[in-house]
Amino acid sequence: MQIGSLLAVYFVVWWLTFVAVLPIGSQSYHETGGEIVSGSDPGAPVRPRLLMKGLIATVLAAGFTALLLWGISQPILQAYWNR
Repeated sequence: MQIGSLLAVYFVVWWLTFVAVLPIGSQSYHETGGEIVSGSDPGAPVRPRLLMKGLIATVLAAGFTALLLWGISQPILQAYWNR
């Protein structure tokens, strides 16, 4: 697989993983009983921890991409797809 294709696959897998990781551990101002600032959404997370979730998504996406590339390279699957 060419490097451009590999980066494109990794980006798509990373984005899907990041969206899946975003809601994990998030608590809103409404859930914590915190003071809601006027003009803000009560469902907004108190501490979104985007850097931590980005790092988790990066590690998971690397594993999922490696698993995907391994699966593509298997002869049994290549025979199935090349029918």
